[in-house]
Amino acid sequence: MTTPVILADTFVMFRRCARRTLRSTDTLIISLTMPILVMLLFTYVFGGAIDVGGPYLDYVVPGIMLLCTGFGASITATAVCADMTKGSIDRFRTLPMFRQALIAGHVAEGLIRTMAAIGIAVGVAVALGYRPAAGPLGWLGAFAVITLFVVAITWIAVALGMAVDNPEAAGGLTYAITFIPYVSSAFVRTTTMPSWMQGFAEHQPATPIVDTVRGQLDATGAGQWVVALVWCVVLAGAGFAGAAIVYGRLAHR
Repeated sequence: MTTPVILADTFVMFRRCARRTLRSTDTLIISLTMPILVMLLFTYVFGGAIDVGGPYLDYVVPGIMLLCTGFGASITATAVCADMTKGSIDRFRTLPMFRQALIAGHVAEGLIRTMAAIGIAVGVAVALGYRPAAGPLGWLGAFAVITLFVVAITWIAVALGMAVDNPEAAGGLTYAITFIPYVSSAFVRTTTMPSWMQGFAEHQPATPIVDTVRGQLDATGAGQWVVALVWCVVLAGAGFAGAAIVYGRLAHR
C-alpha cells in the first residue's frame, strides 16, 4: 500500500474521530475547561501559600500543560474502547483500506485536540498575566517536548482503550494519568514533599518533562532534556507496542 493511500485513509479516520468528538459537546467542554479551572484554583486559592521563588502563575503553567494531556488521553481511550466494543474496528478491517488507519486516526485526533486544549490554557494564562521570557527557540523547544509527551500519552491511551472491556473502564484508567503531575514538580517543588515521596516525584516521567518545558519557557535552560526525551520515547514505545499486540490478536481471531 502506497504512502498517499495510507495518508488518505488515515485522514478519513481522523475526520471521523474529530466529528464524533465535536458531537460530544459536554465531554469536549469539560476537557477544555477543567485544566483552566485547576489553574485558577491553584493560582488564586493555593498559589499565595506556595513559595516557588517567583510568581506562581509562571511556575504552574507547564504543569497545566501536562494536565491537559491527561484529560485528552481519557477522551481518546474512551473513544477507542467504544469502537472496540461496538464492532467498528472489525467492520473497518474488512474494508480495502490501510488496516491501522482507524488507530492512526485516533492518535492524530487526540494529538490535535490536546494541543488545542494546551493552546487555550496558555492563552488564558497570558490573559491572567503570564509573561514567559522565552524567545522563539524557547517556545519551539517547549512545544517540541510537550508534543512528544502528548504523542506518548495518546498511544498509551489507545493501548488502554483497546485492552479494556468497556468505555467507562478506559476513561477511568486514563483519567488516573491526570493525577501523575500532582506528585511531581508540576505544582510544587519536590523538595517540599516528604522524603519518602521525593524519590518517586523526582524520577517519574512528569518531573523531568515539566522541568524541561518550564526551563524553556522561562529562558533559564533548566531541565533534563535527555531524561525527558527518553521518557517520551519509552512511553510512546510501550503504548505503540501494547496497541500493536492487541490489534494483532484481533487479526487472528
